[in-house]
Amino acid sequence: MAANYIPLDKEKHKDIKIVTKHSFEYAQNTHLAAASIKEFARLASAMPIVLIKDPSSERFHIVAMLGVEQGQNLYLSEGQWQAPHVPMNILRYPFDVRPDGDKLGVFIDENSALLADDGLPLFNEEGEASDFLKNRQQFLADLANSELTTQRFVKQITELDLLEAIRIRVIYEDGTQRNVTGMMSINEKKLIELDDDRVVELHKAGFMGAIYAMMMSLGQLNRLIELSKHTSNPIVNMQIGAEPEQGQQAESDEKQQ
Repeated sequence: MAANYIPLDKEKHKDIKIVTKHSFEYAQNTHLAAASIKEFARLASAMPIVLIKDPSSERFHIVAMLGVEQGQNLYLSEGQWQAPHVPMNILRYPFDVRPDGDKLGVFIDENSALLADDGLPLFNEEGEASDFLKNRQQFLADLANSELTTQRFVKQITELDLLEAIRIRVIYEDGTQRNVTGMMSINEKKLIELDDDRVVELHKAGFMGAIYAMMMSLGQLNRLIELSKHTSNPIVNMQIGAEPEQGQQAESDEKQQ
């Protein structure tokens, strides 16, 4: 059933309960997860972090790669998450923070399978937020603040022209190959060539650590190879490189989206 986010309302949702012990089934078909700068260091030790561009808005978004095939999450196997860190934008579900009038509000997916009779209540008998909901609201506030910082980070690295298009060549056990394109990463040469003032500016903004976390995270492509072993057609090799100029793409290229 498709998600249907509506504003959380203490009258309408006074009897709703949320299952907290689950196996992330809702993320089974998620091959990209929005990544927040607050978690870059932890994500980088478990999964690749790249940028993709929204074709409708032309805005860049930072995502963690959970797989290379659309609709396939390699980090979820037999009901178990196969990494020490789960992206915050997956953990937040079934909640979200969205514009609500002239401010941000907490929304809930009223179609979520996590809404069940045996879960934790969102509100107490007095109609006030339960301790569980208070914790979720704090988590969502932290995520919203981190995403604002992430947007500033993206603006900074794009204005400094630090990005380069990358291409991942994927080779499968059955011999098939394809290119995954539509992704961006940090160009190390451009970073090294930045003048000292720009480097200091990035450092004081707390962005240098995030830059190196993104660059180092690409080493986790090997993790994707390992995790693919439980699939029907495992990946045997992945090669990453700069994307060729337009017009030189192989016909098998597929963009991440």
